[in-house]
Amino acid sequence: MPLLTTARLRLEPCSDAHLAGLHKLNSDPLVMRYITGKPDTLADTQDMIDRVKARWAEFGYSWWSFVELSGGEIIGAGCVQHLNRDPAGPLETGWRLRQDRWGKGFASEAAHAMGTFAFETLNAPLLCAVCMVENTPSSTVMQRMGMQFRRMGHFYERDMAYYDMSAADWAARKAAGQSPPTK
Repeated sequence: MPLLTTARLRLEPCSDAHLAGLHKLNSDPLVMRYITGKPDTLADTQDMIDRVKARWAEFGYSWWSFVELSGGEIIGAGCVQHLNRDPAGPLETGWRLRQDRWGKGFASEAAHAMGTFAFETLNAPLLCAVCMVENTPSSTVMQRMGMQFRRMGHFYERDMAYYDMSAADWAARKAAGQSPPTK
């Protein structure tokens, strides 16, 4: 399972060893308000880890825990997965961060690493992301990656904005020397 690194983060495939850190993240109502609308219980977080481990085994990609290099703490999580968890759908990326790390560029840094993995390792022809319209921090990260708003749609039982970019657009940004986006 691939380990990704950035200037400040190590992205490790979610595992049982991450339960405490992921639960700290997923049990915060403000972190989860645009994701599930409610905080996770410890059992919810363990169920998530179990689902994610199965997806890693089946597809070779899923959710990573974001470990901050400077302190070794889990500060977030993100994914490359199939949109709406449907293997027929396009690949999607997404992320969440602890509140104390909001606004510091960590989401953009991790999103770029996951985009690189999707386009350059998995050879994805397209990468998308979805968010609730009110979640402007996430849509800002999507735009920094080079994704474009395409439409509104119903994903994960919610109405959401859909953004995407093609592999050709990703390659053009890379060729133009656009470095990993940070705040």
